[in-house]
Amino acid sequence: MSRIRIPVVHPLKEAFFTAVQSVTSALSASSQGRYRTTVEYFLRYLGQYHAGVESLDQLRRDHFLGWFSWLSSQQLRLVKSTRCLHIVTLRRVMEELAWLHEKPALARLFHPDDIPRFDHRFPRPLSPEQDRLIQEELIRRNDVASNALLLVRYTGIRIGECVDLPLDCLRSIAPGQWALHVPLGKLYTERLVPIDGPVQQIIHRLRFFRSLCPDPPDGLLLARRRGRNPLLRQLRTELLHVRTTLGIERRITPHMFRHTYATEMLRAGVSFPALMKLLGHASPEMTMNYAELTPNDVHREFHEIRSSSRHKLPPPKASTASILADLPSSLHAIQAAQHVLEMFRRTLPETDSASAVLDRMANRLTKIAAELRKLATQ
Repeated sequence: MSRIRIPVVHPLKEAFFTAVQSVTSALSASSQGRYRTTVEYFLRYLGQYHAGVESLDQLRRDHFLGWFSWLSSQQLRLVKSTRCLHIVTLRRVMEELAWLHEKPALARLFHPDDIPRFDHRFPRPLSPEQDRLIQEELIRRNDVASNALLLVRYTGIRIGECVDLPLDCLRSIAPGQWALHVPLGKLYTERLVPIDGPVQQIIHRLRFFRSLCPDPPDGLLLARRRGRNPLLRQLRTELLHVRTTLGIERRITPHMFRHTYATEMLRAGVSFPALMKLLGHASPEMTMNYAELTPNDVHREFHEIRSSSRHKLPPPKASTASILADLPSSLHAIQAAQHVLEMFRRTLPETDSASAVLDRMANRLTKIAAELRKLATQ
């Protein structure tokens, strides 16, 4: 049942809605509706709590501060992102009013810090056990929705990008190498996501299901019998059924597959810049909200690097000159001893007690080399 919308009655209605029409003349119908809703919220607040305000000259900053608090009141129950959108929208309307009525003071009623800061979003990957169970159940079902969800899980694409994939999304980038072509999406960028054999098979299965669909070809990989939004709801409903079948109590959304993919790639050794490209992000901060690293991951990577390539000393340069009794030759001999000692230390296991002794000896040689350098500068 649709809710009846009560018209707003306020002396400033005409001025505000004229500004809205001016701002949204080139925007979509949904954006125009959002601007009107924001202005209605503000005018209702003014009429209820500041009935004496009947002209633009009477507007004060306190009116807007009160409206900010009203938006976050228990009666409206608006989340922070929605409140932020309303504040940004009304600020733009006030800027337009300042220009239309030649009242610059109206634009100064908003301050940059009026927009609430978003909470830090922590990564939300699936646990390894949940990930395994869900993949197994999706593979067992083997229908259009389950294969589409598997494609999201194995490539890290957004669910909106998945439903927009073209039928020819499979691209050959080199002999034996394939990639998934993701068209213009949320950030108005397109990218190629490398894929392997199992993902190719998923795309081929989706193409087969598409060929069985009675709907006329539209160039898309997934058929939209009732439109794009019903298809998105169908995929989310499929994942809900999978979660219910497996008895998983945690709320799971398709976007969590993207977090799981990012964490999996980072743990597998994919560099951070490459992960940004795979996810289609425009900034490192966005990627940091997706990849989860535990303390065990940090320790594992540290010990892998420590055992494979120590950065303390490069190998000494070979010299054909005979060893002389001078400072340069002495320093060269110390550096050679450091290098040989380090190479020997790497052959020992980390738990060997001799490794700690060799570390202390290496530190002493480093101090001796430093003293020799000081002598050379005197």
